Amino acid sequence: MAERGANLVVINPGSSNVRIGFASQDVPFNIPHCIARHITQRKDDTPRLSVRDKVMLNCHATPSQNAERERAYDIIASLLKIPFLDEEMPSANQALPPKMGRVDALSSQQNKDDSKFTWTDVMDRKRPVDKDADVDPLQRSTPDDTEPNSEENMYKEIIFGEDALKIPPSESYCLSHPIRRGHFNISQDYSLHQVLEDLRTIWNWILTEKLHINPRDRHLYSAILVLGETFDNREIKEMLSIVLCDLGFSTAVIHQEALAAAFGNGLSTSCVVNIGAQITQVVCVEDGVALPHTALALPYGGDDISRCLLWVQRRHRTWPNFQTDPVNKPIDMLMLNKLKESYSQIRSGSFDAVSVVHSYEHEKSVGHQKTKLSALNVPPMGLLYPRVLVPEEYPPPPRSWFQDYDDMLEDTWQTSDSLYSSGNGGFGMWDNYPMFPTRLKKFDNIGLVEAIVGGTASTAGLAPVLEQRVLNTIPSNQPIEKAEVLQSRSYPLFVPWKGGVILGVLDIGRDAWIHREDWAKNGVHIGSGRKYRDSYFLQAQAILREKHP
Repeated sequence: MAERGANLVVINPGSSNVRIGFASQDVPFNIPHCIARHITQRKDDTPRLSVRDKVMLNCHATPSQNAERERAYDIIASLLKIPFLDEEMPSANQALPPKMGRVDALSSQQNKDDSKFTWTDVMDRKRPVDKDADVDPLQRSTPDDTEPNSEENMYKEIIFGEDALKIPPSESYCLSHPIRRGHFNISQDYSLHQVLEDLRTIWNWILTEKLHINPRDRHLYSAILVLGETFDNREIKEMLSIVLCDLGFSTAVIHQEALAAAFGNGLSTSCVVNIGAQITQVVCVEDGVALPHTALALPYGGDDISRCLLWVQRRHRTWPNFQTDPVNKPIDMLMLNKLKESYSQIRSGSFDAVSVVHSYEHEKSVGHQKTKLSALNVPPMGLLYPRVLVPEEYPPPPRSWFQDYDDMLEDTWQTSDSLYSSGNGGFGMWDNYPMFPTRLKKFDNIGLVEAIVGGTASTAGLAPVLEQRVLNTIPSNQPIEKAEVLQSRSYPLFVPWKGGVILGVLDIGRDAWIHREDWAKNGVHIGSGRKYRDSYFLQAQAILREKHP
């Protein structure tokens, strides 16, 4: 692995983070998949951080959605044996019932992170060139002018990663996430051209600053793209063009994320459940082959659980009087994600935790308040009862986006019920658009039990709940006695990336690699018209069996 992976770069882009690293590394760099560009405000405008995602049509739940959410909460409450929403919760000084748990100690990780919080320094301090260096001293600028060698403060034009999420709200920057809900984040205010430019700029920055690969040396490296099942053909081709034509890699191959996750865990048969920040994908793998007709996509993920945590606390009146806005203030979403990861778990009985909640409304002094968080086992139950979650809704992309007739796959367009239908597929925020046929089976209101026959996630307590519920849904006439959620052999977040490493290092399937010259000249087609049939669907058939005609 160390010898053959030294010139392989594995890229696993997601909606929230992008994981990039050499195949020879143990773990990749995991960097927020966002970029902030400095913008010039008009003189009469107040400087402020703007977020492109504010173009969402519906950021907040409607009254009917809230009513549905409250009913879902009460269903979950009955299962967990906790008070309903309308029931009075015990006060802070009241003795806890026998089945109520409380975490009184603050998370050590939270204390460590919060104590070190600082806003991103947006100034790029450079020393200007002394233009008067060769001029007679008597002819130099007057003392009233700025001294030639003084430090000049200029705004950073571009800020990446977590630094972009921590830009002070009063600074004039535009924060963009090029991928959202498993698709390019295209809207009337965020063009395809700008999305691609942002992707190229982010990936180029990581390659240069983190992996220290000089652009002029990129032709010595090959790239492995590990992509989720939600991307459609045009998106895949655009990312492939970025890797080969813009970033300058000599060759590239595309692997399916679900199959890479199976290989990353050393499995040839499994039901892969990928719970991401904004999307949950379910694909069954049998004998090293991803089964297209089993692919499901659920439009919720970890970010939705974090927002649900905020809703639950506000509903119980335990949240401080802070203007917390995870949609328009990225720093608030970071805080909610940390609270969720530190305290949320699935367990029976009421469960509280004492924590410090922060307010980032005032830049000079970050406010905080110690509070009791209630019903912390309800938000993760949204994975089983998604009606308690209310994802955002996005406007459809421009009509011109759909005019793409090249198919990255071979022959699949001929089957109407295949995973990838003719033309462009689609999912999630664009499903209601009339021109956009569904390419993945997409369900808004089904939970993981209905979607899978196994799975994994980092939420404490989820595995045993899934095992029991899945087993209960299997018909009695089926010879299945046990449903087991296998623990990941490595850090779950990096399993698909690690699987891409393994698949990229293997000798088999080498003819699926695409050369930069061929791609730039011929696009999808090469030679005598053969398509890159395995470039997305992996070369699973090539690895284990001949493709059936």
